[in-house]
Amino acid sequence: MRAMLLQAQGEPLRLAEVPRPIPDPQQIVLEVRACGVCRTDLHVLDGDLENPRLPLILGHEIVGIVLDKGSAVERFSVGQRIGVPWLGRTCGHCRYCTGGSENLCDAAEFTGYTLDGGYAEFALADQRYCFALPEAYTDAEAAPLLCAGLIGYRSLIAAGNARRLGIYGFGAAAHIIAQVARWQGRDVFAFTKPGDLEGQDFARQIGANWAGGANETPPQDMDAAILFAPVGQLVPQALRHTVKGGTVVCAGIHMSDIPTFPYAILWGERSVRSIANLTRRDGEEFFAVAPQAGVRTEVSCFPLEAANEALDQLRAGRVRGAAVLVNR
Repeated sequence: MRAMLLQAQGEPLRLAEVPRPIPDPQQIVLEVRACGVCRTDLHVLDGDLENPRLPLILGHEIVGIVLDKGSAVERFSVGQRIGVPWLGRTCGHCRYCTGGSENLCDAAEFTGYTLDGGYAEFALADQRYCFALPEAYTDAEAAPLLCAGLIGYRSLIAAGNARRLGIYGFGAAAHIIAQVARWQGRDVFAFTKPGDLEGQDFARQIGANWAGGANETPPQDMDAAILFAPVGQLVPQALRHTVKGGTVVCAGIHMSDIPTFPYAILWGERSVRSIANLTRRDGEEFFAVAPQAGVRTEVSCFPLEAANEALDQLRAGRVRGAAVLVNR
């Protein structure tokens, strides 16, 4: 099969012919229809996330059709459309797995990082960690839901019942979860790079009540803020505009260092917390909510062999919504 292969971090992906996967008893082989291009892919490519399995096929927002399955697979049928997320496998017996926090499993494996992902014509996945997908979405539209949507949803839950919600970094995850927040009746304040008028206009089109630069003051103090932008200096910026008892949620898997800040902006029982990976329960809940909330995804599609171009555009902030690789 054809695949875009990462052979060394810091180098562009290379189009290569690699063996088509063969399933073990719990695995399925998918014919990949679409695979989202996520900022986490950039972190793996650029070396921000260390020690990936190399050579590696990136991609953890996979939408495909079941082509073959192992002898123990019962959840899905050949020909069924399913989705494969970032969480690829857990041990199932550690304190985190048995305590409802499988996203924190120390032995977890991740699609497109320690397991081959979806920048290819076919992909292999453990049936236990895959999801049936809502029929309301095309293949390309469904792909961003599998990470941007799921991590966004977990971040929104972590923000609690915040009535006024700030979102820093208005990319793939933000444009999805802002729609859920508005459906829930929350006010959404969107923060983009300073001067990004196009991004601010996009945020307002999605439903944001206010949009401005990350260096600007929102019209009201926020009950909570979610940081999708992996920029540590935004943490104290968000804290300064968050009410007492509010929460600042750091949603990225990687973030630049958080600078020192005065205790006064944390005092008043404000909290700063991170989001790590996802659980299967997150997926089950979110894929039920997304169609009800009328979530739509805006995607820019690229052919498989243009994966490097898609990654470059994402790095430069030129993607409106989400970038998706499609196999035709």
